[in-house]
Amino acid sequence: MEMVLPVANATAAALARVSAVFNAPLARAVVFGIHIDGHLVVEGLLIAAILFQLSRKSYKPPKKPLTEREVEELCDEWQPEPLCPPIKEGARIDAPTLESAAGPHTTVDGKEVVNFASANYLGLIGNEKIIDSCVGSVEKYGVGSCGPRGFYGTIDVHLDCESKIANFLGTQDSILYSYGISTIFSVIPAFCKKGDIIVADEGVHWAVQNGLQLSRSTVVYFKHNDMASLASILEKITHGNKRTEKIRRYIVVEAIYQNSGQIAPLDEIVRLKEKYRFRVILEESHSFGVLGKSGRGLAEHYGVPVEKIDIITAGMGNALATDGGFCTGSVRVVDHQRLSSSGYVFSASLPPYLATAAISAVNHLEENPSVLANLRSNIALVHKELSDIPGLELASNILSPIVFLKLKTPTGSAVADLELLEIIAEKVLKEDSVFIAATKRSSLDKCRLPVGIRLFVSAGHTKSDIFKVSASLKRVAASVV
Repeated sequence: MEMVLPVANATAAALARVSAVFNAPLARAVVFGIHIDGHLVVEGLLIAAILFQLSRKSYKPPKKPLTEREVEELCDEWQPEPLCPPIKEGARIDAPTLESAAGPHTTVDGKEVVNFASANYLGLIGNEKIIDSCVGSVEKYGVGSCGPRGFYGTIDVHLDCESKIANFLGTQDSILYSYGISTIFSVIPAFCKKGDIIVADEGVHWAVQNGLQLSRSTVVYFKHNDMASLASILEKITHGNKRTEKIRRYIVVEAIYQNSGQIAPLDEIVRLKEKYRFRVILEESHSFGVLGKSGRGLAEHYGVPVEKIDIITAGMGNALATDGGFCTGSVRVVDHQRLSSSGYVFSASLPPYLATAAISAVNHLEENPSVLANLRSNIALVHKELSDIPGLELASNILSPIVFLKLKTPTGSAVADLELLEIIAEKVLKEDSVFIAATKRSSLDKCRLPVGIRLFVSAGHTKSDIFKVSASLKRVAASVV
């Protein structure tokens, strides 16, 4: 008790001194008619001290330069990061090498094979008239164009090709691209921007996915070729949401899906588009020159007026057996791309002889409509022959030139499934000289559809070719699966 009293007295004395300081005349000074309390003075001094400390230059001790030996040691210890991650085991692709034209029969690694791995739908690879037209074009124009379309790279044959495609499809205008796969992923960002909404099929191939990503739009995926899923998503986006009325909205689909061989139900898509006021971007790389009474694509196949489809794109490397791509639609749609589409503005224009080949291919299709009947007959025969393969089942549409086979009982791992399918493709090639392909996908491809084996059917295939691939697949699948 005796020790507590001195401490209490000292504390009281200290408080009395602090109180005296704040009750001093300075504590209640009047500046310009304003009373300033003592605590404001103290706070002002603290703020001034803080600002002084912050304004001072930080002290840095002088650095001693490194010796040459220390520099060499640091350099020896430094390990740069690799430019790209190491390739995982099994990720390397050792593709067979073709040594002749990719026709229905070709040469692979020195051996003649039946070719079901090239999308030569109309059998036009090696067509003499097309070759002769290309020879004449090379003699007249040379090989390359040496400039983009907007900078002295436009040649009269480009304009002729654009006019030919527009007239063939019944659209107002069309525009050529130099590379087939770059067409769709240049067109989508040209029209779709940040803040727009895109509703896309989950099964679209990588080029479409890339275009969706480059657009920076809000992307919503619906279940593969499922119109109930599409309708549900469109309803959720638009119902009671006034904001969506003021932004651009698109539906993006493929006519024939590269990853499944399914055909998009365009009539239902157009009905939903009109109901919910969306625009449609249709990718027709595998349907142009294939579907429809005269090969004019999905719109002709379903009897839908082509003007109801806002934007149509296609690569010309399949049915037309050339290269490059095109976009077709209204004059406004086409003119917008001539200044806003990166693949058109910044790429050297399509080599003139390839544009000539495209014109000749369309002419051939118009003059020989029977080629479509041959193609459909071959597709039907392939479906009939491959309907009972052990362990595999058909997943593609009966009218699709992409015949897609998937495992009846997947392993549960896409990697393991693909290994099985690749073994089948390799054995069919090595043992029976039939060239088919499993659906390899890069790590960039976000498609989650089942992997499978793709057969590209051509009008140039014979019945014996189809019987051969059928017998080979049945034998090998029975032993592997």
